[in-house]
Amino acid sequence: MQRWRGYDAAPGGWGRSVVTIGVFDGVHKGHQATIGHTVARARELGVQSVVVTFDPHPAEVVRPGSHPAVLTEPARKAELIEALGVDVLCVVPFTPEFSRVPAEQFVHDVLVEHLHAALVVVGGNFRFGHRAAGDVALLERLGQTFGFGVEGAPLVAEAGTVFSSTYIRSCVDAGDVGAAAAALGRPHRVEGVVVRGDQRGRELGFPTANLLCHRYAAVPADGVYAARLIRRGQHEPLLAAVSVGTNPTFSGRERRVEAYALDFSGDLYGERLALDFVAHLRGQIRYDSIEPLIAQMNQDVERTRRVLA
Repeated sequence: MQRWRGYDAAPGGWGRSVVTIGVFDGVHKGHQATIGHTVARARELGVQSVVVTFDPHPAEVVRPGSHPAVLTEPARKAELIEALGVDVLCVVPFTPEFSRVPAEQFVHDVLVEHLHAALVVVGGNFRFGHRAAGDVALLERLGQTFGFGVEGAPLVAEAGTVFSSTYIRSCVDAGDVGAAAAALGRPHRVEGVVVRGDQRGRELGFPTANLLCHRYAAVPADGVYAARLIRRGQHEPLLAAVSVGTNPTFSGRERRVEAYALDFSGDLYGERLALDFVAHLRGQIRYDSIEPLIAQMNQDVERTRRVLA
């Protein structure tokens, strides 16, 4: 898959393409259907498939301070999109200037002049251009003018719930990582670099990797989870019992993501790890002494083994 930074990175002599456009945070089942349809139509037409996405999230530029929790970091999102068979991922820098581009100019500059779109695949609620003035009806009219078709992307739903990034964020925020995984088609992942903590877990017999996550990372609700821990360059993930919260037994204030890797001995400091959250085991509990806390942690480890067996 080719990766372009900006639509003006399209090479000279670039042919026609089938394009889909969106933030695609999470690359969930709905996104997969949209992108999959784009790839299939491009192959039918014998042209390139292009996914256009944006960085940073448009909400943060249009309404500073409103940046939603991020389900997939840029590198992870690119990996997931590439796995769907896309030919080109075009990441458009979403700047204040770009946010003010009128809808008609967006179509001309991006879809026509640079990407030479033969077909554009979008969802029914697709909006584009300054103040989101453009909609699917306008896109279809402009397509008739400039010579490209427009097709709607199929909605993906289960039990009456339409999968969306907003829905998945709400699941993660509630600690329902099982529902999030059902919508994503895989466990929800949180990434971070291992930094030094209070060393308290080591004193209790459960040394943990304290992850420093991205400021906008979609971290699940406070609680204890069964997860798989992925290290770079390692094929097999480790089983992990993960605590998210403030360590109420020790009157902590800083919210942390701490992973105890089962059957592992070694130094993870400085490594960038990923945690795939599989199941919520329990909420955070404040204990009056260390002994019941250690007993509970042993139970958490055994439950993690059973859940991930």
